[in-house]
Amino acid sequence: MNRILFLLILGLFVSDGVAAQPTISDDPLSSRIASYDIKVKLDTTDKTLTGTEILHWKNTSKDTITELQFHMYLNAFKNSMSTFNAESDRIPSAFRSLEEESWGWVEINEISDEQGNDLTASMAYFQPDDQNEYDQTVLKVILTQPIYPGETKDYTINFTSKLPKIVARTGYSKNYYLLAQWFPKIGVYESTGVRYAEKGQWNCHQFHARSEFYADFGVYNVEITVPKSHIVGASGVLQSSNLNADNTKTYIYRAEDVIDFAWTASPQFLVIKDKWKHVDIRLLINPEHNDNSYRFLQSAKESMEYFTKNVGAYPYTSLTMVVPPMHGIRSVGMEYPTFITCLSFAGLPEGIRTPEIITAHELGHQYFMQMIASNEFEEPWLDEGFTTYFENRMMDHYYGEHSATIDMFGYKIGGLENTRSTYTGMSNPKISEVFRPAWGFTHGGYGSLSYHKTGTWLSTLERMIGIETMNQIIKTYFERWKFKHPCANDFIDIVNEVVTQEHGDRFGSTMDWFFDQVLYGTDICDYELHDISNELINKRTGIFEIGTEKEFIKFDEKNPVEADSIYISKVIIHRLGEATYPVDVKIRFENGKEITENWEGLDRTYEFKYTGKHKIESAIIDPEQKILMDMDFNNNSLTKKPEKAAVWKYTAKFLFFIENLMMTISALI
Repeated sequence: MNRILFLLILGLFVSDGVAAQPTISDDPLSSRIASYDIKVKLDTTDKTLTGTEILHWKNTSKDTITELQFHMYLNAFKNSMSTFNAESDRIPSAFRSLEEESWGWVEINEISDEQGNDLTASMAYFQPDDQNEYDQTVLKVILTQPIYPGETKDYTINFTSKLPKIVARTGYSKNYYLLAQWFPKIGVYESTGVRYAEKGQWNCHQFHARSEFYADFGVYNVEITVPKSHIVGASGVLQSSNLNADNTKTYIYRAEDVIDFAWTASPQFLVIKDKWKHVDIRLLINPEHNDNSYRFLQSAKESMEYFTKNVGAYPYTSLTMVVPPMHGIRSVGMEYPTFITCLSFAGLPEGIRTPEIITAHELGHQYFMQMIASNEFEEPWLDEGFTTYFENRMMDHYYGEHSATIDMFGYKIGGLENTRSTYTGMSNPKISEVFRPAWGFTHGGYGSLSYHKTGTWLSTLERMIGIETMNQIIKTYFERWKFKHPCANDFIDIVNEVVTQEHGDRFGSTMDWFFDQVLYGTDICDYELHDISNELINKRTGIFEIGTEKEFIKFDEKNPVEADSIYISKVIIHRLGEATYPVDVKIRFENGKEITENWEGLDRTYEFKYTGKHKIESAIIDPEQKILMDMDFNNNSLTKKPEKAAVWKYTAKFLFFIENLMMTISALI
């Protein structure tokens, strides 16, 4: 940190009377491996940050650590050859010809240990994922003094960050700033047995176009100095704010037991305050979007209520919500500890629930990835898929199962409906398995599979085992793995544990067969109700004695004698896909009797056969639509009696088209 900033903080300011607020917890909620004390100043002319951070890092492994590895995220925006830009299909070609001031980067000017040893000369960029020599998003620092097991060491880092024009997640647009991944940030050292580590190792991936983040929990004490006209919002709890003699203002924040720290600044923000139970909510919104303020606040409170009831307690005392201006739209829809960015359009109709959906989704990330700190680089489904699943549950609960996404002009679609339609509407749903690193979706499918397929198979699991069992699984998962780093195996172990406790071997000795298909496999599910037949047997024809008279009876197919009519009735099912799930088949006879059969769903073709006086009138596979992975519900039923209502089965794709049209219109409003 430069001397001017030190002087400003030490003595050249006056208090504006903001009282210190309570911290989050008297007792640590996490192991607090990586903590930071950061002092930073924003230069709005040069679009730079100059800062000093003191990293407090604890070696919780049994290994002796001889080097540190840092994420240098802003270097993803340093040149067109960075791994992020080389991989990205979201960056317009014009980005490659931006002026110099529009690019971004971060540099460590000096790094030293607590003994005063200068480690700057030992720094070196390297590329653990792709050996791209132009990528500088991972930095290695060789230590002169090793860190032994159980030790905590401090490192002082002076850094400069040049902000890019907002392209993805971070940067500036006019006088709006969104600061995410803005400082040198240490990677995660995984001990033997943590996640998939066979030996102790650094997990510090490059910044890829399709990836998120992974970090250890800690405490952040951050002092932010900006022009006094700028309003600041940030992760954590505001402790105080002070006016300085040079027309700047310093905000002091503290965030405990979090994996990251993000902040924003703009002179245009309106500040709207609200409260949900113990949580102070602060909405920062531009004036043109103020008409939608109540929608963000309502959705936030509904979401916190729902997640607290169905997942676990929200332990933090603050939530900051940012609605960026339209020119800063590339920073919308992101999640950081106690800090989320939302989306709004001026005049957006209430029937298009984009503000509510994005608020619910980003708040859900406070649980899946923030408190349950899975590795978003390597297993994106563990955060995005789980959050999508709960976003749908929450939205459908409050806004209706068939109207949570769109409810306009008589057209309705629910959250789960939209998620399933996105997955089943993929041009190639077999393009990849879900279980792969985020940057591994090289030819598409990242969003549809990590978000929507996972959200769909989690809902399928819920309907198969029941909502009570599913809630028990989720709550167990949260309580067991909050403030830790779980992986796929950890979640699957809990599913197997709880399902066996609640249902015995009803679904087999384990649920591994389910995950082999939905997580590790690419096969699709498609059951077809192929045919219904009713063959009349015991057909009375010939000469019969009726009393003393002989009578010739010629069989009339159209008018059989009911008392003698016996039918062999069949329902024939085809399995068109490779994936298999146990499924119910509901069969209705012409006298109104209904039978529900259970089929393992394994055979390529299967029949249910009945002999009796009454013909089968209709049949439907999966009448309760538990198996949402079935790609085509339209071929799941047949009836021998035509029904006008059947035409509604074929409106699904039309409604999907309308939904996308409405979302497009909303973007233009």
